[in-house]
Amino acid sequence: MIHNENSRVKIPALVHLTRLKYDYLSLKQYNGGICSETNIFRSLFWAGINRINGCNLLEQDIDRLLEELTIKLSNDDLGRAFYKILLDGINGLRIIDLEDESRNTYHTVTELTYRNSEDEFRPDITLLINGLPLAFVEVKKPNNRDGIIAEHNRINTRFSKEAFRRFVNITQLMVFSNNMEYDDSDPEPIEGAFYASSSYQKLFFNRFREEEPQLHAAIQEIDGQKEDFILSDNNLVSIKGTSEYCTNLNGLTPTNRILTSLFSHNRFLKLLKYGFAYVERTNKDGIKTLEKHVMRYPQFFATMAIEKKLDSGVKHGIIWHTQGSGKTALAFHNVRYLRDYYQKQGRVAKFYFIVDRLDLLTQAGEEFAARGLHVEKVNSKDDFIKNIRTIGTANNTGEDTITVVNIHKFSTESIVRKADYDVNVQRIYFLDEAHRSYNPKGSFLANLMASDREAVMIALTGTPLIGEGYNTKDVFGEYIHKYYYNRSIADGYTLKLIREGIKTEYRVKLQSILEELKMQEGSFKKRDIYAHPKYVATLVDYIVDDFKHSRIALGDSSIGGMIVCDSSDQARTVEETLKDYPEISHVLILHDVDDKETRRGYQEDFKKRKMDLLVVFNMLLTGFDAPRLKKQYLGRLIKEHNLLQTLTRVNRPYKFFRYGYVVDFADIRAEFDKTNEAYFRELQAELGDEFQRYRDIFKSQEEIEQDIQAIQDKLFMYATDNAELFSQQITALDDKQELLALRQALDTYKELINIIQLFGYEELAQKFTMENLHALCTEVNNRIAIVNLKQNMRDGEDVSGLLNLALDQIEFHFRKVSEGELVIADKFQDILEKTRQELERSLDTKDPEYISLLEELKRIFKKKNIEELTADEMKQNIQELERIRKAAAQQNLRDQMLCAKYQNDVKYMRTHKRIKATPPPIGSDPVIFDVLMGIKVAVDQKVLKNQRMMDNHAYFTREIMPEIIQSCRNRGVQPTASQVKFMEGCISSEYFAERTWTA
Repeated sequence: MIHNENSRVKIPALVHLTRLKYDYLSLKQYNGGICSETNIFRSLFWAGINRINGCNLLEQDIDRLLEELTIKLSNDDLGRAFYKILLDGINGLRIIDLEDESRNTYHTVTELTYRNSEDEFRPDITLLINGLPLAFVEVKKPNNRDGIIAEHNRINTRFSKEAFRRFVNITQLMVFSNNMEYDDSDPEPIEGAFYASSSYQKLFFNRFREEEPQLHAAIQEIDGQKEDFILSDNNLVSIKGTSEYCTNLNGLTPTNRILTSLFSHNRFLKLLKYGFAYVERTNKDGIKTLEKHVMRYPQFFATMAIEKKLDSGVKHGIIWHTQGSGKTALAFHNVRYLRDYYQKQGRVAKFYFIVDRLDLLTQAGEEFAARGLHVEKVNSKDDFIKNIRTIGTANNTGEDTITVVNIHKFSTESIVRKADYDVNVQRIYFLDEAHRSYNPKGSFLANLMASDREAVMIALTGTPLIGEGYNTKDVFGEYIHKYYYNRSIADGYTLKLIREGIKTEYRVKLQSILEELKMQEGSFKKRDIYAHPKYVATLVDYIVDDFKHSRIALGDSSIGGMIVCDSSDQARTVEETLKDYPEISHVLILHDVDDKETRRGYQEDFKKRKMDLLVVFNMLLTGFDAPRLKKQYLGRLIKEHNLLQTLTRVNRPYKFFRYGYVVDFADIRAEFDKTNEAYFRELQAELGDEFQRYRDIFKSQEEIEQDIQAIQDKLFMYATDNAELFSQQITALDDKQELLALRQALDTYKELINIIQLFGYEELAQKFTMENLHALCTEVNNRIAIVNLKQNMRDGEDVSGLLNLALDQIEFHFRKVSEGELVIADKFQDILEKTRQELERSLDTKDPEYISLLEELKRIFKKKNIEELTADEMKQNIQELERIRKAAAQQNLRDQMLCAKYQNDVKYMRTHKRIKATPPPIGSDPVIFDVLMGIKVAVDQKVLKNQRMMDNHAYFTREIMPEIIQSCRNRGVQPTASQVKFMEGCISSEYFAERTWTA
C-alpha cells in the first residue's frame, strides 16, 4: 500500500469521521456552490439557515448574508466578529444551533482549496457545520521527517499572510497529526496529534488526553458503503482490506482518538460555545495586541467535573491544577459555562473571584477584562456589603460580569439577607491561591463562609495544604479535578527545572566571610550578617558572573533573572551593590519601596525585556508570570507549598528552552524532598499507581550525570576547542546518525554547562569557549543539511526526499563577501526553493521529461559542494534553475489537466500517457480516455466487491483482461493482443504499486 499520509492517516480519518456522523462530501460531485472568498458551501449554508430558524430565505437574502459574513471575516481581528456571530447570530438569524446538535448538518471534505490570488493551500480534511468550514485537519505519516514541527512552521507561514485572512478568521479549530503517540520526554510537537486555534503569528500546539473513555466506546461501526465511496472518490480502492489500512481504521489510533475527542458533535459544539477566548491587551504606550486562546484539555475536563459535582448536589470542592496551567482562564470559561448551567434552571449566576493580595486583585481583574468580562472591583467593605446584597450587577453592556474582591473585604456585615435566599440568584466564588489566607481559625474564612451559605465555592490551587495543621480539603471539600506538574511538563505548558548548586570555591569563600562576620559582629542576628555589604558583594559578584555566562551559554540574551533574598535588608544591599555593575539593569521590588503603580510598571518593564534582574524578598514569589524569567537565584530557604510556588516562577515556556534554572544558595534539597514527598503521598492516595512520576519537577542528578557521560563519550574525538579543525572533521562525515548525535550532545552541553562545571567535569568543561559553541552548532546543522541533500540526490529516483530538506537553513559561504553577493545568495535560495516546490508537484516521476529535469538538477549540485559556490557560479545556476522550474511547471500543468479528466486518479493519467507514448496507440486522446474511463469504473467496482482479487497478481490480471477488451469494443476499438497486454500491464502495475510500499 502507499506509504504516505493519504492511505495511512487521511483515508482512515475520513472513514472514522463518518463513524462520528459526518457525511463525506465529494468535491467532484458537489454542485451547490462554494464561496471562493470564505469557502462557505452555499447550498448547505442556505438549507441550514432555513432549518435552524424555521424560515424560507430567498436566494438574494442568502447572497446578502454571505456578503455580510465576508465583510466581517475580512476584519483584522482573528475572527472575533465572526465568532460573535457564531454565538449570537446575525440579523436575528442563527447560523449554527449550539444547543441542539440534531438541527445542524455535519460534513467533511478532502483537499478543499484555500485560495487567494496566487497563494493557496489545501488542508487534508475540512470539517463543515451547516456548510461553514470551521475546522481542518492536516496529517502526516508516522516517523515523517521533522515530525509535526515542519507542519507547524508551514501553517505559521501561511496564516501570517494577509491573503489568507478570511480563512484564518473562519477557522476555529485545527488538528495536526502524524498518527503517533506523544513523546512525553520532549515538549516539542514532534510526535502525536495536536490541536490549535487560529493565530496570525505563531500557533501553540496543544496535546489532548481524553479523560472520558466512554466517549470512544460509543462511536458507531463503519458503514461499508460510506467507506467504499470515500475510497472510490479518492481513487484508492486498491488499499481496501490490506492489513495496514485496516489497522489504521482502528478508532483508537492517535489521529482517530483526537478526532473523536474534539469533533464528536456534542464536544465540538461545547468547544465552539465555551472553549475560546479573545485576549486583548493594551500596553502603557497604547498599543493593542489580540490573541485567540483555545481551552486546554485539563480546563475542559475540570469544567465537566464541576458540572458533575453540581449535578450531584456538591457545592464545594478544589481544583488542584499546577502552577502555570491557567487557573484564571479556567475561571473565565466557567463564568460562561455556569451562567448557562444555572440559566437553564431559571437562576441568575453571580460570580466572584476572591484573592488575598492587592497585586493579585489587579492582575486578576486585568486578565478577566482582557478576555472580555466586565469586571467589578470592590474598593471597600461597604462597597462589598452593597454588592453582595444586590441581586444583579451594575453592568448594562450585556457582557458577563465577575466581581474581583480581596478576602479582607468580607466582614460580618457582608452577608446575604435571609430574604435574598428566596430570589433565584446563585453566587459562585472562585477562591484563588486557596492554600493561603483561609485558616479555619481566622475571621476572614468565617466571614467568607457566612456571606452566603448556599454559594458554590470552587477553590483553585497548585499547592494544596496537606500534612500537619489544617488541610485545604478540610476547608473546601474534596478534589473536583487534578492536573499535576509532571503532566503539565509533558504537555509543554510548563518546563522541568534544573537545580544548580554553587561552585565549590565560591561556597568556601562565602562561608569564610560568614565566619569572619560572625566573629566581628558577635550577637548580630543571622539575617543581619547575610545583609552585610561584605557578604553581599561576593554573592552579587557570583550572580552577575553566572547570569552573563548563562546568557552566552544558553544562546539567548533576552532571558531575565530573579534574586530571592534572605531578608528585605539583604535585598536593599543587593540592589545597592548591583549599581557597581552598570551593564546589568535591575530593580528592587519590596512592599515598602515605591508605590503600587510604580512597582507594577517595573514588572511590565521586566516582561518587556527592559530589565535584566528583579531583586525581591517576599513579593512576586506567587502569581507573577514572566516567560523570559529563566534564572532564579534562591538566597533563602522557603518552606512547604511556598517553595513550590517560588520555584515555578521559572517554569513557563519561552522560545526553545527546555528547562528553567534555579541557582540554589540556600540548599533547598531536603525541604523540597520533604514537601514533594507529602504531595506524592497525597496524590498516590487519590490516584494510586498512576502517579509514580510525580517527583519529576526537577531533572534528577542521575539523569544529569547520564547526559553528561553521553556528552563526554560523543565529544571525545572532536577538536571542539578549534572551530576550523572541527569544521574539517565534520566535513569528512557522511554518517547522518553520527551528526545528529553530535548535535544533540552540543545542545545538551549548552543546557547543562553550569552543572558540568559544578560536578567537576573539568576536562569536559574546558572543551569549549562559549564564543565558539554556537558556531560549532551551526557547522553541524549545515553539515546535516548537506548530507541530507547529497543522500537524496544520490538515492532518490524522484526529488521528493530532496524537497523535504530545509536548504534555506544552510549558511552559504563565499570567497568574497559584499552586500551585492548577499543579494545574489538570497535570489539563489529563492529560485532553488521555487524549483524544488515545482518538482515536488510532479504526478509522474517516471516521465522521461521529469527524469531529465531531475538529472539536470543533480548535475548542478554535483559540480561543486553547494556551500562553496561563488557569487558568479550562483548567477549561472540561477539561470539554469529558472529554466528547470519553468519546464517542470509546464509538465505539471499538462499532467494536472489530464489527471482532472480522470477524476484526479493519477493511476489512469499515467496509464494514458504510457499508452499514447507506445506505438501504435489505440487511438487519439479522446479515444484513449473513453476506453480507460470504462476500464476504471469496472475495475474499481470489482476491487471493492472482492478485495481478495488483489492478493494475487495473476488472478487480478485474469479478472481485468475481459474488462479491457470489453471497454475497447464498446468504443469501437479493436486492439491487438499486444496492445491489450500492454494496457493490462500498465493498469495492474499502477494498482499494485498503489497497494504496496513501492509507490
